[in-house]
Amino acid sequence: MIKIGMMIADRYEILEKIGTGGMSDVYKAKDHKLNRFVAVKVLKQEFSENANFVSKFRIEAQAAAGLMHPNIVNVYDVGEEGENHYIVMELVEGITLKKYIEKKARLSVKEAVSIAIQVSMGIEAAHNNHIIHRDIKPQNIIISKEGKVKVTDFGIAKAATSNTITSNVMGSVHYTSPEQARGGYSDEKSDIYSLGVTMFEMLTGRVPFNGETTVAIAIKHIQEEFPSPREYVPEIPVCVEQIVFKCCQKSPDRRYQSMSELIMDLKQSLISPDEDFVKVTDPDEEASTRMITDRDMVQIKRQSESRDSLDEAMRLKKDVRERDRGTARSYDDEDDEDWEDDEEDYDPKMEKITTILAVVAALLIGCIVIFLVGRTMGVFTFGGEKPEENQEQDAEQVEMIRVVGMHVDEAKRKLLELGLSPEIKYEENSSYDAGTVLRASVQDGLMIDKGTTIVLTVAEAAEGVQVPDATGKSQTEGTSLLEKAGFVVNVVESYDPKVEKGIVISQSPEAGTTAPAGSNITIRVSQGAEDNKVRVPDVVGMTEMDATATLTESGLSVGNVSETPHEDPALAGMVCYQSYSVGSYVDKGTPVDLRISTGPSQMTYKYSAGITAPTEEPSYQSGMQVNVTLTAQDGTQLLNTQTTTFPVDVNYTGIKSATGTIRYTFTVQTEPTTVTDPETGETVTEGGGTETKTVERQVNFTEE
Repeated sequence: MIKIGMMIADRYEILEKIGTGGMSDVYKAKDHKLNRFVAVKVLKQEFSENANFVSKFRIEAQAAAGLMHPNIVNVYDVGEEGENHYIVMELVEGITLKKYIEKKARLSVKEAVSIAIQVSMGIEAAHNNHIIHRDIKPQNIIISKEGKVKVTDFGIAKAATSNTITSNVMGSVHYTSPEQARGGYSDEKSDIYSLGVTMFEMLTGRVPFNGETTVAIAIKHIQEEFPSPREYVPEIPVCVEQIVFKCCQKSPDRRYQSMSELIMDLKQSLISPDEDFVKVTDPDEEASTRMITDRDMVQIKRQSESRDSLDEAMRLKKDVRERDRGTARSYDDEDDEDWEDDEEDYDPKMEKITTILAVVAALLIGCIVIFLVGRTMGVFTFGGEKPEENQEQDAEQVEMIRVVGMHVDEAKRKLLELGLSPEIKYEENSSYDAGTVLRASVQDGLMIDKGTTIVLTVAEAAEGVQVPDATGKSQTEGTSLLEKAGFVVNVVESYDPKVEKGIVISQSPEAGTTAPAGSNITIRVSQGAEDNKVRVPDVVGMTEMDATATLTESGLSVGNVSETPHEDPALAGMVCYQSYSVGSYVDKGTPVDLRISTGPSQMTYKYSAGITAPTEEPSYQSGMQVNVTLTAQDGTQLLNTQTTTFPVDVNYTGIKSATGTIRYTFTVQTEPTTVTDPETGETVTEGGGTETKTVERQVNFTEE
């Protein structure tokens, strides 16, 4: 059971829950060894109890941990603690592509293609390491706050599919390939299909197939024709539509055969959005019945005539050889009957015709040879020859094939078969295998003359740099040494009682080996013996005296103690903060700062105004002496004064109540009245003298 604040592996402090999925819960945590925030994905209970699944999950997650790419959520660690099986990953602050699509309804073509390129590059890096995702979908693609696109959940998908996890847990039936829906073999081209469905959703805001059950949706992927995204958004370019179609072909052989091919077409769609350059090849067409074109007939006749001439020449040569052999043959060695048969087969007329034809052919060949030699030497010139432009127009043309992604040897062979002249230019590139064709000077699909020179740009392995030896040096010295050699240094701390604190214990790759410039070198730095560290206890909720005693017993000391407001009223007068996290390891004697809660913080108000005369009382007259008091709602008296002039200017701050009361008290003179008794007729004077008047006025204070 994962709880907020607990430590996993004495290293990862769980801070908050940031997500949940079909198979796991995700928490934000702090890695205290490397002082960075990470995401910890913990398998749910039902999967943790499946030993077979856990085993496959661990193997696949460890394989995914070897992937390091800007478009992949990198896996740092895999482990288990008690019943909790977890993986530690890079923390990406952002939003999933699924929520991003829901937020924007659908994406623009340019934005969708740009996201697809980044996703493809991440998947390509995994495929190059023989790792297939098998669960590409918008929910597994994260867009960071900086706009970086990253693919997550490598390893979990394969472990899940190999244990027949149901589709409602996987939640991926909308993006599954036909071969996955059938339960058959899936490979890299299954990821290409799922990415095509994801592109369809980015462009249209909906999935291509929907249904009431997962089985119904899976059957549609297998049987129904894939819908066109232009049916929903007509402004989508044709080339982008064709890219989606090629990704989502039912047969894997008709899809893109690699992520590099897909990336090339996606980039081309940004450069030439109005050009229809995507070619969907059908391997079955090579064995299908096709109509013979006029051009094919001409080629067949040429080959047939050439073959017939060759056969005739071989036959004549054989006849001559047989005839010579017959002439030299001894009568004694042959039967008379056979010789008579040869006599019957001999035809003098045919021999004469053959001789004449041979002479004519020899004369023709001689004339042709003389003509060609003379023309070369300039002896024969003709005014009626075609200009060079017309000769070039009559040159035979061929269609340029796609060679990007091929090995250079295969590309050269295929270009030579077409009658083209390949020229090789090498370029250092660590992203592709050495010998892979990166670019061609002529775009595939164009008709070009035979003999055209095709410049192929081929990947060449970057020269490695020898890794220097940082072992035994201080962390600062070792880091500086490796960085000067052009490497990026990652530091991992580790306890080692035999190595002094701050000294490099080991490094990977090892010293003396070669590695590409700019690659990562991990050094393990000693933190000394683990016995020198003590675990920080939890003193939050204790009194200052109890907290001091607990820290002292643990081998620590008390640092600065201060007071601060805290929202939890139960912590009033108690420790509400400690400067080191509970469960972390620090050196003995380390001072721990404490903060004592003063209770929930109160909002304060201010009042700045001019208090006017109590004119709401009719008996008030200007110049009267008035006693004025201002009292806050909590009973605090802010003002008590006597005045004959108004307004009275006041300015108060730090008031703890939102309202108050202004009270005016003043004395007025009353006139006497004469009253006559109707029975006796006597006159009586009543009243006269002074009377105290009170006026109250409510006021509101302003928040500070």
